[in-house]
Amino acid sequence: MAKNFSQPVAPKPHPKPRTDALRNRLRILEVAKDAFTRFGADASLDDIAKQAHVGAGTLYRHFPTRDALIEAVYRSEVEKLAAAEHKFTESMAPIDALRAWMLLFVDHIAAKQIIAPALNSVVGGPAKLFEGSHGLVHAAIDALVKRAIESGEIREDLDPFDLLRALIGVAHVASGPGWQQSARRLVDILVTGSRPVK
Repeated sequence: MAKNFSQPVAPKPHPKPRTDALRNRLRILEVAKDAFTRFGADASLDDIAKQAHVGAGTLYRHFPTRDALIEAVYRSEVEKLAAAEHKFTESMAPIDALRAWMLLFVDHIAAKQIIAPALNSVVGGPAKLFEGSHGLVHAAIDALVKRAIESGEIREDLDPFDLLRALIGVAHVASGPGWQQSARRLVDILVTGSRPVK
């Protein structure tokens, strides 16, 4: 019986990344974040591979260049921050979710400052990288504030970005290691001050 060659051939689905490949990638990012924090942009990629328990080939397969790894570390931190909005929304009351996310944002600012020297080494500088992350961060806090307003726990006239500006401002005027504790205290002040006036 002759084969019917007119039948369209269904395209093969793209294979999903293997679980072990995803695990390797996440482990490399965690180790790389620590390495760039301690040693800056010149951290040894071979040492990162060893500490992540992968071969150098595996590291370069995921991150072909040093810049690619530095950018991926930063993007990973931003994605975690954005994803936390959903997690907190599902498990906490609106005002508690907003507070928890703002505390996490303080940690994010600290991580960004720590790896800043490595980010500055990226060809073209980190400005474009920071630009791409703004949308995710703004969308997260916007959703949290809207939810808190709808619940009646936050004033209706609150601008979500004012909260971000206040926390970023504390980080920019920081002159010592105590700025993080100051920023954490500011979170409570901001949350209290954002409640409706009775």
